[in-house]
Amino acid sequence: MGLLGDELAFGRALTASEYESVMALGHRKEYAADAPLLTEGDRTGHVVIVLRGWVTVSHVTDRGATRLILGLRGPGELLGEMAALDQHPRSATVRALGTVEASVIGGDAFRRFLATHPRVSGLVIRQLTFRLRSADQERSALASLTVLQRLASRLTELARTAPTGPYAPPAPGPGATDAVVHLAQDELAATVGATREAVAKALRLLRTQEIVRTGTRRVEILDPALLALLAEGHRE
Repeated sequence: MGLLGDELAFGRALTASEYESVMALGHRKEYAADAPLLTEGDRTGHVVIVLRGWVTVSHVTDRGATRLILGLRGPGELLGEMAALDQHPRSATVRALGTVEASVIGGDAFRRFLATHPRVSGLVIRQLTFRLRSADQERSALASLTVLQRLASRLTELARTAPTGPYAPPAPGPGATDAVVHLAQDELAATVGATREAVAKALRLLRTQEIVRTGTRRVEILDPALLALLAEGHRE
């Protein structure tokens, strides 16, 4: 399972001249917390590159009542490229997690740029491949792992986010724990494809074993090694 983006975000993989040329194609826009950057089902064709802040990528399930969070994307990440390339409706919603600044680039301009810059086109293909593989792993996890295993895996992943990310480890100090994940139970449920009730039950078990401590929109990782062992079953 993997909620975070590629280890080398699109914007960071560009050379200085490529980055300058890509940025010249669009305009900067700021989004308030919880504002949509892209909306599932829309037939828009532009792409966005996150410059500052983090966003969630989510999809509404077939039943239409459950939102599944597919990913967290941060600075340098390219979003919306699939609709820009195949001109089909958006397959997911991208929403600001706090204030976000992004570069918005029209689909036509983006496609023309890729046609004349094969190296950058290759980076986009690599990103699409990475995300497809990640989606396959997510589907496999949903089918084969328990809610407890999926939750342990997700918390372990989020706890390892870089200090610039939305779930960064706290600064060392009296009583500081290894990491804190700032998500509500319904949001955690959306990241693992489970109900809020199932996640609440799994968290109770983790609390009983003193692996985590929970609060309002807060899960403190007390025993990261044991949590990682619970998640170990799906790793290859």
